[in-house]
Amino acid sequence: MTEVISSARPAGAPGPGGEGAAMGGLAGAAPPLQIVPLAGIPLVGAALVGLVVALAVNDLWPLEFFHVVGGGLWTGIDLFLGFIIGPVLGRMSIPARVEFSKRFMPKMVLLMPTLVIITLTGGWQLARHVGNLASSSPNHAWIIASFVVVGVMAIVALGILEPANLAVLFELRKPVPNGALIGKLMKRFIYTAGITGAMQVATLLIMTHLASS
Repeated sequence: MTEVISSARPAGAPGPGGEGAAMGGLAGAAPPLQIVPLAGIPLVGAALVGLVVALAVNDLWPLEFFHVVGGGLWTGIDLFLGFIIGPVLGRMSIPARVEFSKRFMPKMVLLMPTLVIITLTGGWQLARHVGNLASSSPNHAWIIASFVVVGVMAIVALGILEPANLAVLFELRKPVPNGALIGKLMKRFIYTAGITGAMQVATLLIMTHLASS
């Protein structure tokens, strides 16, 4: 049926199936989607090796570097996704969302888990290095509060964001992706990132307090 409709319609015109049908025709001719961008693996490996070296050296500057840089990127990306990309994505057509997802979501497979690992590991070791983990430390209560906040954010990032990301990518690999499902998953990914971004504001308040004390 699809072939008959396509032959009776000029190239590029949407069929009765609307955007989903047009998207399906494009998907059939597209090469298989690469879920994990192989070009990014060396960069992730280098970042993790650098983190291991910083932990082994256990000096203040490298620990602060990984914790602050990782946390800053994590915060910035979450806020950008939730409050900039989210509203824009909601106004895009389904085929446009699919094309955006194909280029954007594979990068997030590597980026977000790496930032979470770097930020939390560097922050834990940094707290140990400066003595804030000791119950006698005046900053101990602030550290516990930060652990609660970032623990929730890590669960959200690895337990909700990453599965939604992978679900989008596996759907995109199908011969005819479900555009409505992809749009729903993308909204879940973007809005959840916005929630964690808002939670990041609490960590910024805590971290700036610790840095000034």
